[in-house]
Amino acid sequence: MKLAFFADPLASFNLKKDSTMAMMVEAAARGHDIHAFCHQDIVLAEGKVSAQCQQVVLAGGYDADWYRVVDSQERVLADFDAIIIRKDPPFDIRYLTAVWMLALAEKQGASVFNTAGSILAHSEKLSISPFQQFVKPTLVSADEDHLRRFHAQYQDIILKPLSGMGGMGIFRVQADGLNLGTIIETLTDNGQRHIMAQAYIPEIADGDKRVLLINGKVVPFALARIPKLGETRGNLSVGGTGRAQPLTARDREIAETLAPELAARGLFLVGLDIIGDWLTEINVTSPTCFREITDQTGFNVAGMFIDELEKVLLSKKSR
Repeated sequence: MKLAFFADPLASFNLKKDSTMAMMVEAAARGHDIHAFCHQDIVLAEGKVSAQCQQVVLAGGYDADWYRVVDSQERVLADFDAIIIRKDPPFDIRYLTAVWMLALAEKQGASVFNTAGSILAHSEKLSISPFQQFVKPTLVSADEDHLRRFHAQYQDIILKPLSGMGGMGIFRVQADGLNLGTIIETLTDNGQRHIMAQAYIPEIADGDKRVLLINGKVVPFALARIPKLGETRGNLSVGGTGRAQPLTARDREIAETLAPELAARGLFLVGLDIIGDWLTEINVTSPTCFREITDQTGFNVAGMFIDELEKVLLSKKSR
């Protein structure tokens, strides 16, 4: 099958832990043709969505020579068996424009994972709201008075932007309210932007757990991202340490409740963020942690991903 990965430039991949690389290596080992393109490569002309795609051959490892470009040409996206969205956030106008164009490609017959429509309809932070049984007290507002009242009620809170990634822009405000006004002014742009406030979860000390869902199925291991000393953020990008571990009973309850509903929305790959017993985010743009879980447990997450992708594509071909 011909698979096209919408991603950042291949040369920018983190050789130690890139999940997209793991997907590509696994797919190539099974004989699938691998292509890649970036957001600036997408073209809409005469009603057709295409992209300048690089066809690559993979060496099968994770060193600097892991791929070789063998061809580069403009290809109609609907001609691929699957388009796999792996462009890293932020979800800015470049990302949004690319997903709009991929939504047009879907209408022309392209199979996109996650579907463009599901990504456009899904806010990674707001999407926890329907699952109140799994969520700590949460407020989304641009209003300083609302945010101050939330702090007064819960005393120890987290404030974060709705469009943030990798732990950027996340603040903890404790009972003394130190710098609360400045943080609210900065994050809301003086009341012009909505932000999220959540009651602080002390179990962050044991890690911000990433639980992966693939085609409605639950990966049996999580990656607990443990904050470094003096930090409240567990994100690996800000110095957290990743520890793979089996799912707890509560992790599995949350994951198995959400998995079928999210899959039905067209969300093939999802990364749940769970702190302690509480769901904090539902990530759908470019969920990671494949390599860390595989390296530490031996469970082949990329293998499960390609297994499920093959099942979906073969099912479509047989109709």
